[in-house]
Amino acid sequence: MRTTRATMTGGTLVAAGMMTMNITVYAFNVVSARALLPREFGALTALFGILLVGSVASLGLQAVTARRLAVDPEHQDDIIGDTVRVTVIVASSVGILVAVSSLILTPILRLDSHWPVILCGATLVPLTVMGAESGIAQGTSRWGALTAIYIGNGVGRLTGGTIALLISPSVISAMVGIAVGSWLPALAGARLMTGHGSNPRNSRRPLLREALFSTHALLAYFVLSNLDSLIARNRFDAHESGLYASGLILAKAALFFPQFVSVVLFPDLARATTHHARLRAVALVAGFGSLAVLATAALPRLALILVGGNKYQEITDRLWLFAVAGSVLAIVHLLVFDALARHAHGVVVLLWGAVAAVIASAYGLGVGITGLVLTVACVAAVLATVVYLMPRSAREPAASQRARR
Repeated sequence: MRTTRATMTGGTLVAAGMMTMNITVYAFNVVSARALLPREFGALTALFGILLVGSVASLGLQAVTARRLAVDPEHQDDIIGDTVRVTVIVASSVGILVAVSSLILTPILRLDSHWPVILCGATLVPLTVMGAESGIAQGTSRWGALTAIYIGNGVGRLTGGTIALLISPSVISAMVGIAVGSWLPALAGARLMTGHGSNPRNSRRPLLREALFSTHALLAYFVLSNLDSLIARNRFDAHESGLYASGLILAKAALFFPQFVSVVLFPDLARATTHHARLRAVALVAGFGSLAVLATAALPRLALILVGGNKYQEITDRLWLFAVAGSVLAIVHLLVFDALARHAHGVVVLLWGAVAAVIASAYGLGVGITGLVLTVACVAAVLATVVYLMPRSAREPAASQRARR
């Protein structure tokens, strides 16, 4: 009873924090949509896609740290100490890699300068640190600290980005503001990573290897969930790309809102030996998604206001489709984290197969705005069904983890 009550309290705190984060991130999307021309907003949305894909390292560190702390609490200090040292390596590597990728991504996204992508790399350094901090808070059930980190993430982006756009309404200016604001969540959770020793006899290779696997799986997921924004930017004209970007605001809202379920229940999923925890989590996420779709279908004009206003009115009748796509991707997100909690490596292959299916449909069939969002929704629905039906493997015992250190 006490554990259940603690979980409910933690869930309420984290839900409030993630809701605040999502609302502030959404608010910045709306501010950007109104401050920039559709073609500029389309470019900024593509850059958001890079940030989301690049954040897989952050989420990978969060998942592996939370899982290890949940199943092996007796070695908390060693795990946290190892995590700090691995985080320095991973954060630096991600920032440099994304910055260098500007040589490739700038022409693909038809950007006027390399600086926006370079700034994405700078932004991902503190966001990766934030992921490790979140994993520590999540794995040790410090829900108040995790809530502060999430709020800092949203407020940092909204405040930094909005101030930058007020100074100069441009894509580069917006990215400078986001890069600066991204240090707020890292600072909010800094105390979680201090004061912990690390056993020098411990090898950090298992932690790094597990983090790389988690990052790979999350990379595949985030490529899938953000691929359509890149396809729209590359394949559609500037106006259609802007319209699609406005619809994606609603899709991302439907995707991000129920993610607190994955965060709070992840330790339970890591310790679970039956399918009941997963079924409960899927039911919760599916319920939130159904509400989002019904609300959008019933109030399309209100939804239009929320995604940028009348200059995007051509997309009004199709906004509910974006809600469907986002809601199904939210279920896939939960199932990916369930797979990470139990080391189900086969999910990676399925995710990359779904990515290939979306690309083949988008370019092979020559789909438009409606066709692309329907493709994403259908592929995600099939993927969710297959992943859910995958045989459940037993989680790795904590003792075996210690033996490999």
